[in-house]
Amino acid sequence: MAALEPHDTDVVAPAPSVSVDDTAGVLGRSYRALSIGIVSVVLLIAFEATAVGTAMPVAARELDGVSLYAFAFSGYFTTSLFGMVLAGQWSDRRGPLGSLTSGIAVFAAGLLLSGTAGSMWLFILGRAVQGFGGGLVIVALYVVVGRAYPERLRPAIMAAFAASWVVPSVVGPLAAGAVTEHLGWRWVFTGIPVLVVLPLALALPQIRRRAAGPVDEGAVAPSDRRRLRLALGISLGAGLLQYAAQDLRWFSLVPGAVGGALLVPAVLGLLPRGTYRAARGLPSVVLLRGVAAGSFIVAESFVPLMLVTQRGLSPTLAGFSLAAGGGTWALGSWVQSRPRIEPHRERLMTGGMVLVAAAITTAPSVLIHAVPVWIVAVAWAFGCFGMGLVISSSSVLLLKLSAPEEAGANSAALQISDGLANVVLLAATGAAFAALGGGTTAVTTDTATGASGVHPAAFAAVFLPMAGVALVGAWVARRVRADIR
Repeated sequence: MAALEPHDTDVVAPAPSVSVDDTAGVLGRSYRALSIGIVSVVLLIAFEATAVGTAMPVAARELDGVSLYAFAFSGYFTTSLFGMVLAGQWSDRRGPLGSLTSGIAVFAAGLLLSGTAGSMWLFILGRAVQGFGGGLVIVALYVVVGRAYPERLRPAIMAAFAASWVVPSVVGPLAAGAVTEHLGWRWVFTGIPVLVVLPLALALPQIRRRAAGPVDEGAVAPSDRRRLRLALGISLGAGLLQYAAQDLRWFSLVPGAVGGALLVPAVLGLLPRGTYRAARGLPSVVLLRGVAAGSFIVAESFVPLMLVTQRGLSPTLAGFSLAAGGGTWALGSWVQSRPRIEPHRERLMTGGMVLVAAAITTAPSVLIHAVPVWIVAVAWAFGCFGMGLVISSSSVLLLKLSAPEEAGANSAALQISDGLANVVLLAATGAAFAALGGGTTAVTTDTATGASGVHPAAFAAVFLPMAGVALVGAWVARRVRADIR
């Protein structure tokens, strides 16, 4: 969900002059087709994101790739980093239409590649293709909002984007679980591309009329080309680092070292100075975003796998354990938006990170078979509430700490921190998971007698370090309020 926060994209160009009814709402006659179309695209992306987590344990087991489980998630995040930066430059040069349509096509191709894969590595390649397309789509959608809607309507359409995650969070795991059990996991991937045709048919004519074309004719500035090179360095470096972490053989040190050599200078060039020492103000806001999103998303990626393999739950029930999170995340976002909360935002974010740490710590308690599995659902609902407080607040603080001419670059830095933390932490936990025997994890067959699942330590090696990272986030959250303008 963090990837679709309203302020996590590159510069959003001002809306062009279009003759419309100034009193119309987002569902008024002037905007209805566009609003329904783009919100439906977000809805389908949200459904895919929640559905994949449910189908992934079965896919990994059938493709004999449980040891590469983390790579299936980080492959998506790795390529999306480059896609987001490229989409920002593309949209500024030629308008968002090309980035959006190309991103949808690439995203669909990735889904089909994963859904028809005969091996885990081919499945991961499909996820990487999908991530690149998703990066193109996400940024283009927000550029469309900035250019096609007047300022008074942007909060309403952004709220619709956020609300479009709630239903998929509840329905997605259940639907995906049912499809996985009765038709097979491949249908979760191959069925979604068909559904995007109608939303695009509604939205594309309106996007072409209201938001097509460049804001400023001419070539990309040298600084923009430099950002693309740095983004490519981050993607290649993160991918090599993830590969080295998953392989766990001595010669994997070579791609790991190359990955680090690419990653470090690229990160230093794209994130605000002082980010990694949690300097007060903007650097801590950017760091907190990565710490919060990375720790929570990494842990959440392993929840369905843990419940399926260690407690013998069906994919439907395992996915349902995360269903309440969409509602509580939205509730947290709503709470932080109240005007009376503003003086207490720093403490609110600190409390949110404590809730996230508590949820991640509680989840692996179900490795003890005397602990009821519904504990995960309750813990995750509280964790998602904390994430709603933190993620939305980080976007609010970013704008307060940014001069107008810096808002685009700083928003991009926030998104890079988010995605990069997911990749790096997935690499680390994936390596630990594989080293402790996660690749041999099997479904528990005797849940009635409480027989232990195989290698529960592999899951503990994922959740407990991520809880520690979340606690570090609680400390970083105390440093975000300095020098607010």
